[in-house]
Amino acid sequence: MMFDLIVKGGTLPDGTVADIGIAGGKITAMEASLDAEAAEVIDACGDLVSPPFVDPHFHMDATLSYGKPRLNASGTLLEGISLWGELRDIATVEEMVERALTYCDWAASMGTLAIRSHVDTTPDHLNTVTAMLEVKEKVKGYIDLQLVAFPQDGLYRTPTGRENVIRALDMGVDVVGGIPHFERTMQDGAESMRDLCEIAAGRGLMVDIHCDETDDPLSRHIEALAYETQRLGLQGRVAGSHLTSMHSMDNYYVSKLLPLIAEAGISAIPNPLINIMLQGRHDTFPKRRGLTRVKEMQAVGIPVGWGQDCVLDPWYSLGTGDMLDVAFMGLHVAQMSHPDEMARCFTMVTEVNAQIMGLADYGLRVGADASLVVLDASTPTEAVRLRPARLAVVSKGKVIARSARGDARLSLPGRPETVRRRHGVG
Repeated sequence: MMFDLIVKGGTLPDGTVADIGIAGGKITAMEASLDAEAAEVIDACGDLVSPPFVDPHFHMDATLSYGKPRLNASGTLLEGISLWGELRDIATVEEMVERALTYCDWAASMGTLAIRSHVDTTPDHLNTVTAMLEVKEKVKGYIDLQLVAFPQDGLYRTPTGRENVIRALDMGVDVVGGIPHFERTMQDGAESMRDLCEIAAGRGLMVDIHCDETDDPLSRHIEALAYETQRLGLQGRVAGSHLTSMHSMDNYYVSKLLPLIAEAGISAIPNPLINIMLQGRHDTFPKRRGLTRVKEMQAVGIPVGWGQDCVLDPWYSLGTGDMLDVAFMGLHVAQMSHPDEMARCFTMVTEVNAQIMGLADYGLRVGADASLVVLDASTPTEAVRLRPARLAVVSKGKVIARSARGDARLSLPGRPETVRRRHGVG
């Protein structure tokens, strides 16, 4: 058999070594040794071969806009929302498309080949939606982009909030979003959960809610989301993003809440870089860092994936688009230091995030899309530790990016010249 591409001798995340044969944009063979011809061969030399990285939570309409219309002086979530409220009314469709495409190129070069982006549906002009639908079409050859209809200023708090969510979905946006803690009252927040879940159920769509992104321990909209998910039979199609209030909740209440989330089949998407930067801004000391209860949720079977959220925008002044940076920070702030937990952090930005997004053709298996990453590391844990070079990125059967190994050539007094690889010696 003739393959379009063979990746030879790569170490898979489970430690096995295999050759991967690719034809027609699909993985068509995985064997210990493929004795076949190919138009192109990548010699992985024992390097880690991973399924692509997946980001289940991002804001692409705002990305790379840092400093416009001015800096977020307080560093708070609310000032960021205010700044974005000004920017979205002066940013052109062309500008948003250009920024988003630049970010997609960054992400793809680092092996992130699937992204879920929330799109603000607050302004009646819906230029944000028009721009992101154009981006989705332009990148479909190398990135799977899901769009969420996100009423940033509230479904009910904004006069046309609900109407604009419906308009965005009619235009082709994929997922129903919401922000219950930003409504005027707790009752309105709970009602928005009922309304949005019914919209999703009626259209057969997934749901992803900015849920309880606050330091207020009494913000408990995740409970209403769990109820509506079960009532409407949406199990496995709903995600709660952020869930930062849970870090401040009473432990007894959490002991009741976690089983409810698990029973409802809801996934959780914390965003460690942004959560620890934005939360606790009103605290003196001790200062809360805002990450939700990751290990506790995992212990009861709730799927938890890491999200990027922001890069160089009104809420976050840093970021590279590298999901291994996200996993690295998440590992630290969630205190996931056991070897099994560190390896799980790698899985969270690959397989778990793909599950949350419902990516049916994802993974290193025969029949899946031929999308993968060759990393300058030998194990998932080492990849999280080093955030190494992506030696090759393959998307849908085509090599779209290459990087050199992270080698250093040392010339030291009294010692012969040596070459040291970042993850080993010699």
